[in-house]
Amino acid sequence: MRLSTQKDYGKPIRLHDAEHFEHMRIAGRIAADTLDHIAPYVRPGITTAELDRICEAFMRAAGSIPATIDYHGYKHASCISVNHVVTHGVPSETKVLKAGDIVNIDVTPKIEGNWHGDTSRTFMVGEVSILAARLVDVAYKAMMAGVALVKPGTTLGDIGAEIDSVIRAARFSSVRDFCGHGVGQIFHDTPQVVHQGKRGTGIVLEPGMFFTIEPMVNAGGYQVKVLGDKWTTVTKDHSLSAQFEHTVGVTEDGVEIFTLSAKERAERQ
Repeated sequence: MRLSTQKDYGKPIRLHDAEHFEHMRIAGRIAADTLDHIAPYVRPGITTAELDRICEAFMRAAGSIPATIDYHGYKHASCISVNHVVTHGVPSETKVLKAGDIVNIDVTPKIEGNWHGDTSRTFMVGEVSILAARLVDVAYKAMMAGVALVKPGTTLGDIGAEIDSVIRAARFSSVRDFCGHGVGQIFHDTPQVVHQGKRGTGIVLEPGMFFTIEPMVNAGGYQVKVLGDKWTTVTKDHSLSAQFEHTVGVTEDGVEIFTLSAKERAERQ
């Protein structure tokens, strides 16, 4: 493990080697496969607690453990955020999905050696509104616009500015209170990957950096608030929110996405 000469908020940024890329491919594939597996279950009538149990069972059967369990006291294998919940939605036996909902499911399986694969997707439950469908589409496109810029020499400001431009062009808002993060053997590491920014500023990407890109996109204002459970974060104006997340590694000449879905992998062949 090497360290970059650059620091983020005073902390070093880890640079990973070829062996570490192999570990992340395994962890990322389990994360992606978990969301592929859960997709058919995301339907009207199911509770978010049941979805969480299905995710946990799949991750454990694949040889990983859910990194979120007991992380800062959290008790579940996933975060499941419905409609105006922006992030960190807590699975519940009483929260039942209904047609028209949008729901983000965020999972982080951890494999031997403490390597973390972190990903999330927003699913549409049955037929959703035009606004909801457009919001989900823009959230995905914003994430992928950021991912497309990842290569040595790009700055995090470039990535944040590109993501925000996609969101603003759709007249939506990018959440400012949360960001992407370094990942690998540490769940949340440096650098912080903010989804707004000024081009040409911030950390300069180097081969071996691992991090997530995970914009949260609100149909209304960007402001959010954390509820009394200290986890669930919602839009202040009760507008819908959507998010997608990929874990990526900076290669010598570009990017490797560790958490591609089966559909995304097929599209890239």
